Formats: sequence, structure tokens, C-alpha cells
Amino acid sequence: METNPDEPHGAAVVADGFGLKGPRGWAFRGIGFEAEPGSLVAIEGPSGTGRTCLLLALTGRMKTQEGHAEVAGLPLPRRMAAVRRISALGPVPGVSDLDPAFTVAEHLRERALLQRRFDGSLKALLRRPAERSADARARIDEALAAAGLDLATLPKGDRTSVRDLERLEALRLSIALALIGRPRLLALDDTDLKLSDADRAEAWALLRSVAASGITVLAVCSEAPEDALRVSTATRTPVARKAATSAARAADGAPAEKSPARKGPAEAAEAPEATAAIAATRAEATEPEATEPEPAAGDDTATTAKTEKTAHTAHTDKTEKTAHTEKGEADALAEAGRA
Repeated sequence: METNPDEPHGAAVVADGFGLKGPRGWAFRGIGFEAEPGSLVAIEGPSGTGRTCLLLALTGRMKTQEGHAEVAGLPLPRRMAAVRRISALGPVPGVSDLDPAFTVAEHLRERALLQRRFDGSLKALLRRPAERSADARARIDEALAAAGLDLATLPKGDRTSVRDLERLEALRLSIALALIGRPRLLALDDTDLKLSDADRAEAWALLRSVAASGITVLAVCSEAPEDALRVSTATRTPVARKAATSAARAADGAPAEKSPARKGPAEAAEAPEATAAIAATRAEATEPEATEPEPAAGDDTATTAKTEKTAHTAHTDKTEKTAHTEKGEADALAEAGRA
């Protein structure tokens, strides 16, 4: 039964045989799990196994080709737009990056304006400016408190640039920006990337508190905590990855990788023919040369001239036959190589 997308509680997530295929093959395949509303779901696996693609697919931002999934009872990929309305992205490289030149205050103000402009109801848009500003301030304060980001502790308060934030502080800011929209599903990538052990523990404690508030959390990580629902994308073996690479190369029009050549029955039958061709070429060079009649006795001049002519002719013929032999052998070897 489909739930009301406007309800404030978290979203249940169900996947069965979920798979996404791109131009280079399957990004992920055969994903299956069930998560209750308010669950902490850790998507783990080696880099390159489709973790980010799975995260984006479950939030309605990438279209899948195989299997079935539901978020808050909304089927994917048929109801992708509805899933996007109830989900929000934390830090996802290349999708929802923070602008390093912006200050914290500028990021918060921009997000509140976008929320009011694109996600607010018509009734909210018709309210007086003072009421809209108060609502935006309330949303920002609520999100900052949920993300555990105290602006007073920053080097320049809310005027601190993103480039001056520590990794954990930037993570808290990204989560706060996502929570301004009061989503039912929060998704973030590279949760534990470049964090010390202490900061990693703080990050997971933060996500547990967000999940405890009723929001379902999907977090991509390299190492999941023990209490999280683990979903692994590491289902492809090295052999399968090699096959996927070959298929991708073929799809791109590039020749697939070849294994070491082995002679098959046809090649074995053709090899003797190449050998016979070489033998015939060599036999051609050993045929006896034709001789001319001997000159009459006593004709020394004629004999000498004939001898010189015969020697010259024999030398020339021998040179030509040797060259012909070498060329024949080369042609035969080349033909055998092509076979």
C-alpha cells in the first residue's frame, strides 16, 4: 500500500533484483534489501562497484533497467519525480558539491530560497515577506541543530568560507542543507572519506541521530558500522569484471581483449600446407641446370668464350634463383602466419 509522500516520518526502502546498466555495462545488479522508516542503511563495496549509482537510483535521480524498488511505497523507476520530492542529497561529488568560494551563510540562505521557490506550496508563497523570512530562519536553525553544526565555533562564524572548513564541518553543513527541505530520505556519498577515526565515529553518531529522528538514511562508505543495515555492491568477481570490460570495449567499437592464441583443428590442418609450400620452393632451387653442347675440340677461343659465358650465366641464374627462393620462403612463412 502506498503511503502519503507528505507525511513527516521516514520512508521505507525495498529493493529486489535492482540493477542499472550504463554504456559500459552494469553499474550494479542484483541488489535486494528491506529497510524500515528511520533506518540507517550503509552502502559498502570497493570503489567502482556502483555505490554512487545505487544511491542516486534509490533517490529517483537515475533510471534503472532491471528489478524492482520502492521508496515510501513509490515504485522506481516509474515514480522517480515523486521520490525526488521526498528525498534529499547530502554530499555527493559531482552532484551536490559545496561551492568553496561561498560562505556558510550564503549556502544556507541560497538553500532556503530554493526551498521556498521550488518546493513550497502556493499558500506559502502568498504569505507576507516577514512570515516567509521567519519560516526560513526556523528551518535553518532546525537543520543546523540536527546536523550538529554550531556556527559560533567556526573561525569567522557564518561568514566562514567553505574552503576554510574542516572535513567533518563540511559534512555537517552538507547534511544541514539537505535537512532544510525536511526530507523523509537522506542520501550521502563518501561518508567516511578522509576522516580520522575520531571524526569517523562522530560522523556515524550524527547519522544515527538523524535516523533516530525518523528520517531514513542511505550512506555510501568504505567500512560500515556494526549497527547499520549493510547493502553491498561487491557482487562481481574479477572474472565477471573482465567480461564486463570486454563487453564495454565491444560496445564502444574497440576490439575485445584476446587470450593467448591456440591452434585449432583448422589451423593444424593448414600448417602442413605451409610447410609443403616452403619445401617446394626450396626444391625449385636444387633442380639441375640445363647445359649447352660442348664446343668443338681445338677451338680455344670459342672454348674460352664459352666457358666465361657459361660461368657468367650460371652465376647470374644462381643469384636469381637464390633471391627467388628467399622470397618464396618469406611469402610462405607470411602465409603460414596469417593462417
